Amino acid sequence: MTDFNRHPSSYHHWQLQIDGDLAQLRMNVDPAHPYQPGYELKLNSYDLGVDMELADVVQRLRFEHPQVKALVVGSAQERAFCAGANIWMLAESTHPFKVNFCKYTNETRLSLEDLSRHSGVKTLCAVNAACAGGGYELALACDEIHLVDDNNSAVSLPEVPLLGVLPGTGGLTRMVDKRKVRRDRADVFCTMAEGMRGKKAVAWGIVDATWKKSQFAEKVMNRAKELAAKQPTKATKGITLAPIHAQRDGNKYTYTHVQVEVDPQARKAMLTVHGPKGAQPKDGAGYEAAGCSAWALQCWRELDDALLQLRFDHEEVGLIVLQTRGDRGALLQVEQDLFANRSHWLCNEILLQMARTLRRFDLMARSMYALVDGDSCCAGAFLELSLACDRVYALDDDKVQMAIGPLSNGTLPMSHGLSRLLNRFLATPAHGQQLATEMPTLTAGEIDEQGLCTYLLDPVDWADDVRVALEERVSLSPDALTGMEASLRFGGAENCDSKIFGRLSAWQNWIFTRPNATGDEGALTRYGAPESAKFDWRRT
Repeated sequence: MTDFNRHPSSYHHWQLQIDGDLAQLRMNVDPAHPYQPGYELKLNSYDLGVDMELADVVQRLRFEHPQVKALVVGSAQERAFCAGANIWMLAESTHPFKVNFCKYTNETRLSLEDLSRHSGVKTLCAVNAACAGGGYELALACDEIHLVDDNNSAVSLPEVPLLGVLPGTGGLTRMVDKRKVRRDRADVFCTMAEGMRGKKAVAWGIVDATWKKSQFAEKVMNRAKELAAKQPTKATKGITLAPIHAQRDGNKYTYTHVQVEVDPQARKAMLTVHGPKGAQPKDGAGYEAAGCSAWALQCWRELDDALLQLRFDHEEVGLIVLQTRGDRGALLQVEQDLFANRSHWLCNEILLQMARTLRRFDLMARSMYALVDGDSCCAGAFLELSLACDRVYALDDDKVQMAIGPLSNGTLPMSHGLSRLLNRFLATPAHGQQLATEMPTLTAGEIDEQGLCTYLLDPVDWADDVRVALEERVSLSPDALTGMEASLRFGGAENCDSKIFGRLSAWQNWIFTRPNATGDEGALTRYGAPESAKFDWRRT
């Protein structure tokens, strides 16, 4: 079982300093503490363990330090800001691990951007030394990039010329979509192994500012203070985030509100999510008093952890079967109270946590089926989980209901910015908007009539039809399904975030399996060796 919990007191790779409304985060990777043995984390290169700590930092800034208005990301090492993902780690890892590592790293960068966009924490990256690959991609996730001008330090994306792969955490997309770097200049930059420095990097839009070494620290802090001064004060005291742990019994994970039961032989996992029980907070003060134990925060943190367990520890699970349980009214009441108090910093952060967890669910490279039976709590955000699935099977029974809640009208957007209702009804957006606005509670027949289920099954046929559907799905090619699902889940226009996953991640996945990258004579395999890579020159 992979432990994704981290705490500042035990960080090996990051140093976090809070000073009033400013936070400084310095990367100082300990070479002797890789996530897995077999490689050394030189020059501030990173692996999954380094990124777990970074993800923890971002979460703690959200919930434990709401007074912070600006974050400076830098390096505690003089010779390197960050050399990117550790090459030896990539070379030695299995293909599924590499892909899941890149996806987790992408989601962590997106969380950093979300911190600025929706939590009011502006971010500035202080590149004080050589910055390559994933290091520059970390910088790209910040609002501003400041580079030291010492005639030596440069930023670069050397994956294409040196490794025969792509910047795996969104570098290409962020350059042209986020920073709006001209396409021809981006082309030049991404094929320059040595990168770019100084005034030219500023002129091309690669960085925002460059400062002489003697001025660098002062200029960066002055700018960080300017950014902080423009942000409103949210709160002076946060809550404490306790670790999330499941009790594991073989292939069964039991959290407080979430259960996962893996069937390795059938290559499927049953995911059951439970709604709130008992009294829940009614406003921001109540949520501050309840802290991280409030259902609305604990349940979605548990679900987030469960999804990561499935990604990293159960690679052969091809199908996630979703069940929801609980009181629909109680769940909808929690959502109504959160939505009514969304101007309160903690209620806002809880809603953002729910949205990020749902987006991680959207991005699972597994087939996902939702089962809606008489015991289901298919309401509000749990309905969002069902709509995120590839198919929804509903039982034709008087006890079956779906209830649309106040968060389905854009509060929990998908990666490409659409609500799941609008994503479902691309051909009839007015219908999706009407459902989101009216927030009806629907009977089984109405669920089918309104287009919210794939199949409405007769009780006599329910067990057999569901069994056949599950068996059929896991019998299909996992590669074909991954490609099909990624293409179908996100309809309509793309944005920067969806391109990173739908386009870049898909291409990176493919390139990692090609001999030009990972073959015996590929660029990644021969990295650091005296022999040059040998390529199959056919363009495909």
